[in-house]
Order: sequence, then structure tokens, then C-alpha cells
Amino acid sequence: MSSPRRVVVCGAGVMGASVAYFLARRGVAVTVVERTGVACAASGKSGGFLALDWSDGTPLGPLARASFALHAELARELETDYGYRRMDTFMVAARERGAVGGGHRVEAPGWLDGAGVVTAALGSTETTAQVQPARFTTALIGAATTRGATLRIGVVEEIAQRDGAARGVRVGSETIEADAVVLAMGPWTSRAARGLRLPAVHGLKGYSVTLAGADVPAHALFVDYRTADGRALEPEIFPRPDGETYVCGMADPAPLPESAEGVEVNDASCEVLARAAGRVSTALAAAKIIRRQACYRPVTDDGLPLIGRIPGVAGAYVATGHGPWGMLNAPATGLALSELIADGAASLVDLRPFDPARRR
Repeated sequence: MSSPRRVVVCGAGVMGASVAYFLARRGVAVTVVERTGVACAASGKSGGFLALDWSDGTPLGPLARASFALHAELARELETDYGYRRMDTFMVAARERGAVGGGHRVEAPGWLDGAGVVTAALGSTETTAQVQPARFTTALIGAATTRGATLRIGVVEEIAQRDGAARGVRVGSETIEADAVVLAMGPWTSRAARGLRLPAVHGLKGYSVTLAGADVPAHALFVDYRTADGRALEPEIFPRPDGETYVCGMADPAPLPESAEGVEVNDASCEVLARAAGRVSTALAAAKIIRRQACYRPVTDDGLPLIGRIPGVAGAYVATGHGPWGMLNAPATGLALSELIADGAASLVDLRPFDPARRR
């Protein structure tokens, strides 16, 4: 098998950016095609939390461990400040009204001075970290373009095929020719894969708010939260090096819109998240909301991503369906898929658990 000279990567989220970077690093000519812009969907609106060992004991364990290590390498290699740093991580219980009884179960950081109770330490600076997702994705695209990749804005209609092999992609009335094609369009991947034998990829909607003015330490929080009307929620709180604090949660079954531009934000859901953050820390309670956002994470029916060859079409590949762990697992996905494309096999990790040809 000869290594492809030209590859089209469909999607400029973190998966497409990672694949493009590692292919470009090998000297492959890469064209990234994106409908809207770099990191315009979940890759620009997610939390950016990274965990070394939280997937241990599952098929994702080796991928996560390899990717956690790659994140540390990339923070040095890319020479761009995108907010990578190690964190301590805690579990907190809090209620919208009243207090959780019993006091802290482990020693609590001083800034957690609200009505919440710290119930466990979930990770340390050895095992948990973070990036600022939009800046990380942009850094990957920038490094890929420095190595010769190009970014095109356009809507990918389908993979162009000839004699059972991918020959490029159709973008409007134009065909961008290539020796190989990668679909990395998050929850919109299935729309470009019509007629292909791929497991379905769905979009799971969630909300987030970004708070300004709360200068708090590098401590990630996972919160067991009860609203006044009895709802059980699990907000996640991630302070960032620039003084902002990101809070996410509030799953929503709303259907996937046609594109990232059509994603709607529910202000009431965002307010719930901000109130939850304020219950665990007076610093967060006083912080102003500067962004209200929503995004759709790509998920599959069996909970495992699709990474590998698309069945029935030579030279066609896919990288999507990573759910809440897309930012963590993007580097290892990108490197392993670049190995598969260029060398015919992945050496970094075993991709068989994520084979798109698995039973649907």
C-alpha cells in the first residue's frame, strides 16, 4: 500500500485538526474543509478537561492514556499558550437550597467556601489537566498550515468515489480531489456519510456558561447538585488560567440542527449552571456571566468512538463519536489515524475496539 499524497479532512474541530496536524507533520498534503470556522461547535465550547486514568478498565483506557501523554508533549511542541496546565480535581455535593450535612469528607481548598461539601479527591496534577479547547484546536490547525496544510470554507456534500475508492469530496459544485478522505464532522458526520456503512452518530446537546472575575486556583470540580424543584444535575466547573471559569451541564434532548450556526442557547438552563457554581464558592457567586453557550457532542449507540476505515470505500476514514472525551482523546486519535492512513496500520494504540465496521 502506497502512502497517500493528498488527504482531505472534513471538519475543523479538534478531531479534524488533530488528524490534519499529524498528517502534515509526516509531510502529507492536507486540505481541511470546514463549513463555518475552526472550533465552531463543541470543540470551541467544551470544558477541555483531561484525565489520565478515568477510562481504565474500558476499551478507551489505552487511547486515553496515550492521549494524556501526547497532550503534555504537544504543549511543548506547538509553542503556543492555549491554557494547558495540570489540575487537582474534586467531587463536591451541593444543593440549590440548604446545605449538605456532614461537613467535608476530605480537606477542602479554601476557596470552596459556599454551601457545598467536598466529598472526594478525584485526581491530582499527576492525573488530571486542562486545555482551553478553542485555542488548542486553533493551535493544531495553525501548526498544520505552517507545515503546508490548507483550510477551505465550504459544505462537504459527500465523498467522491470511483471504482470503490475515495477520490476526494464534493463541496458544492466542485470536487476537491484526494487520495484519501477523513470524515471528522462531529455529530454532523452521518449527514456526509449517507449511503456509507457506518454506525449512526448522534448529537447530545449541553449548555455552558463562562464566568469572569473569579481568580481561583487550578481545581476542577464535579458537582452532585440538586435543584430546588428536585432535579439531579451534575455540573462541571473548570477554572482557567486567564481568570475565567467554565461551567457546563444540563443535557437537552433537542434535535441536531442543520449546522453549528443553528445551535440555540437556553438562558434558563445557563442560569441554573451559574447558580450551581455560586453555591460552592462565594467567588463564583460574585462572578459575572460573560458567555452563554450550547453545543452538541457526537455520540454513538455503543458509547465508543468511530476511528478507522469506512467499510466498503477504500481510502475513506472516519474519526468521530468521542462523546464527552473528545478533547482528551483527540491527539491519540489523530496520531493513530495518521499512522493508519500513511502506514497502513496504527502503532500507537489498538484501534480495533473503535473499528467503524463493528456490529451496529
